[in-house]
Amino acid sequence: MPHSTDATAEPVMLELVDEDGRTVGTAEKLSAHRAPGRLHRAFSVFLFDAGGRLLLQRRAPGKYHSPGVWSNTCCGHPYPGEPPFLAATRRTVEELGAAPESLRAAGTVRYNHPDPASGLVEQEYNHLFAGVVSMPLRPDPEEIADTAFVSPGELARLRSEGAFSAWFPTVLDAARPALRDLTGAAAGW
Repeated sequence: MPHSTDATAEPVMLELVDEDGRTVGTAEKLSAHRAPGRLHRAFSVFLFDAGGRLLLQRRAPGKYHSPGVWSNTCCGHPYPGEPPFLAATRRTVEELGAAPESLRAAGTVRYNHPDPASGLVEQEYNHLFAGVVSMPLRPDPEEIADTAFVSPGELARLRSEGAFSAWFPTVLDAARPALRDLTGAAAGW
């Protein structure tokens, strides 16, 4: 979802859901993230290169939520009524300038993660996706400050050295079975 500083821009709406992921309404994006948070639909994408390395992104410093921290390849929110698979594909192209290949569902996970730095809350029913990327990346600097392809060992080192999004460990653990199926046992995921 491209953001706008134009005060007359239409508000970005999210799909509110119940504990089973059924749509129960809509809410403006920022209001859904204000404490205590409102349960809403989200997605998280994990893309890998041909060598089985995971593509991470460091969120741009201007992001309203979790700026400057590392996270999974892409994450976001479907528009109300938009299928999560299509939203995941759309946002991956918008943020990275590259289309995911062989994208497949990797489960769902529900979590409640407060962000102490911003005071915002991720109260999400998250649809997980895994796939491959082989195109050159052209990250949108408004969204992404940096990217890195990492092995499991490199990820562990990076996590010990720097900040990651509050939701990253939860979505990674929930997606692991699908990530192993996609990358094979030798990749170590």
